[in-house]
Amino acid sequence: MGTWITLAVLVGIVLYGISLYNTLVKNRQMAGEGWSGIDVQLKRRADLIPNLLESVKGYMSHERELLEEVTRLRGQAVAGASASPEKRAGIEGALSGALGRLMAVAENYPDLKANENFMEFQEALEETENEISMSRRYYNGAVRNLNVSVESFPSVLIAKRFGFVKAEYFEIEDAADRTVPKVSFQ
Repeated sequence: MGTWITLAVLVGIVLYGISLYNTLVKNRQMAGEGWSGIDVQLKRRADLIPNLLESVKGYMSHERELLEEVTRLRGQAVAGASASPEKRAGIEGALSGALGRLMAVAENYPDLKANENFMEFQEALEETENEISMSRRYYNGAVRNLNVSVESFPSVLIAKRFGFVKAEYFEIEDAADRTVPKVSFQ
């Protein structure tokens, strides 16, 4: 009788360990899915920028430095596609800030604001910025769940044994970069 009880307890412990392992795997996959969502939106934004700049160049000949800065930062964002979330957040935050300045300067050009292509790119950029924000929230929530699982007892025992590690949040460090570029359609 004692053997059966011991065996039942051991089976229960093994099943519980399997459940914890599966939870860790699920949380890691959700964080990966979240990062993929951010990556897709950041790529979409990077693809929009050359078209936006083309529609702006003819009107904003006096703003050459700003246009060059946006181009340079876009290049860094594309090159940093495989960087860590922390490094990528810094690059993308700088690009968001430059895009915000570009949109603010565009307000001084009435002909540009009336240009249909520019307006379409503004709308697409605003939509993409909102999608990036939603993707970042999803990813950070998934990272939080993974990190809680990796650090909580008793799952920490399983996590350490099978090499599960905490993931990095996708955070913007500069408070000025936290604002979505203001886009006005008037």
